[in-house]
Amino acid sequence: MNDIKRSILWVVFGMSMVLLWDKWQIHNGHKPTFFPDPAAVTAKPASTIAASPARQDPAQANNGVPSSTILATKPSAPALASDVPATPPTIAAAARAPITITTDLYQLDFDTEGGSLVRAELRQQRDIVNKDINMVLLDSSKDRLYNAQTGLIGTAGLPNHKTAMTLVSTERAMKDGADTLAVRFEATGGDAKLAKTYTFQRGSYAIAVTHEVTNTGAAEMTPQLYVQLIRDGNKPAGESSFYSTFTGPVVYTDTKKYQKVEFTDIEKNKADFEKLSPAGYVGMVQHYFVSAWLASEGSDVKPHENFVRKVDANLYAAGMIFPMKAIAAGQTQKVATRLYLGPQEEKNLEAIAPGLELVKDYGYFTILSKPLFWVIDQLHKMLGNWGWAIVAVVVLLKVVFYWLNAKAYQSMGKMKAINPKIMEMRERLKDSPQQMQQEMMRIYKEEKVNPMGGCLPIIIQIPVFIALYWVLLSSVEFRGAPWILWIKDLSAPDPWFILPILMTLSSLLQTWLNPTPPDPMQAKMMWIMPLMFSFMFFFFPAGLVLYWLVNNILSIAQQWVINKRLGVN
Repeated sequence: MNDIKRSILWVVFGMSMVLLWDKWQIHNGHKPTFFPDPAAVTAKPASTIAASPARQDPAQANNGVPSSTILATKPSAPALASDVPATPPTIAAAARAPITITTDLYQLDFDTEGGSLVRAELRQQRDIVNKDINMVLLDSSKDRLYNAQTGLIGTAGLPNHKTAMTLVSTERAMKDGADTLAVRFEATGGDAKLAKTYTFQRGSYAIAVTHEVTNTGAAEMTPQLYVQLIRDGNKPAGESSFYSTFTGPVVYTDTKKYQKVEFTDIEKNKADFEKLSPAGYVGMVQHYFVSAWLASEGSDVKPHENFVRKVDANLYAAGMIFPMKAIAAGQTQKVATRLYLGPQEEKNLEAIAPGLELVKDYGYFTILSKPLFWVIDQLHKMLGNWGWAIVAVVVLLKVVFYWLNAKAYQSMGKMKAINPKIMEMRERLKDSPQQMQQEMMRIYKEEKVNPMGGCLPIIIQIPVFIALYWVLLSSVEFRGAPWILWIKDLSAPDPWFILPILMTLSSLLQTWLNPTPPDPMQAKMMWIMPLMFSFMFFFFPAGLVLYWLVNNILSIAQQWVINKRLGVN
């Protein structure tokens, strides 16, 4: 009877772990792993957006800026139809040939409609699927719609992201030896002239974007500037089906800090984030990369309003609206912002803006993950190889937790030593469950064995190892980073499956070293579970598998030594 109860408890425990994992995935903005929600909104393929008229004018009524967030002259003013800029006639196709700009880090395409950024190729980052080509972040292809747009609102006819703009700068490439490149667009409309200047700095993914608004009319005017990112809701190409990372809008403010907004919440009008803020950023996040509009510190146009909105089927917008000061006739006012387009390199993000490094999302384990990444980074500086840095950090963790592990392995060793006695007793008293339990407790007491002694020390370490898991999963620094021989990319699965096979064998060896549970069902589960988990590791990044393999090897070595001391075979 007790065996049946234990079997049921094992099943309940297993199902609980599955449910907890699913809820964890959902909480972190991921799709459920085991129990997908049938009511979830199905994403419309990007190819259907390309064929839709909304692709040419995704926001028709308000040019992609949410009418619920458009302001008149104050942040608290209600939205009015007169605030929505009219959509100008479509610009002739010949006039809209993309303007290509090249820097040390980018190859960019600008559209003369609005001077918008419609494609951003990162020249020093490789594509996740095809390593022979560069990573494309912003795009306007049949498979992806992802642009950066800006414009003015507040008075009818003001230049916006649908207005024809003229490129007035002449340089289209950053020259050798030059540290900066400025690209300037100009347009007029609604008694205002808008000049938009993108300034690129050598070695930096942070682009300075300055908007100069000149009042060309006779009366005072109070326009507002909006900056936004529009993106389809599809996951990036090459996303693993065995683990999931967050893709979608994010908002950062001084008071509520880092806030993720799921596409499904936008669909249901349940998006929860801070609307007004004197500083911060709004961005779009995907695995390893981010685009973000950053509000400049100390600007005269604060506070600004943050917004996220569904623009069209499977098309979303996230951005900020800056209420400007009144501009007298003939006067000019500038608004300085920055646009980040690039990898989630933690050290660089920290230096660019407060809280920007949080787009590299460690979830609840940030407090542990950040110092762990710092340690790995320091080891990388000393060893010059991210793979060896992973090996070294696991060794350091084993040193830190040596005594905890020793206690656990000693307890397991003692359990294994008395296991024959337990098995004999169970066979002898199999028809007297109550007496069997009493006899088992007597043996534990006489042998001074705590059945839970092997579990508690390991449980204490679980948060650290989960934090390290998220460090290895989230760090773009491992993209394209080689280790040895056949491991050319620690962020990609082992092409020859050598590490997963070794990891599987090490897990089985660990199981053999552990005491065999008296319950036959539990004993079978002890052999089945390593095989189940090992199967998933065949598709995990090589860096994660390397970390787990080294951890297993060191654990086996320590456990073997302790078993030897205890005389356990």
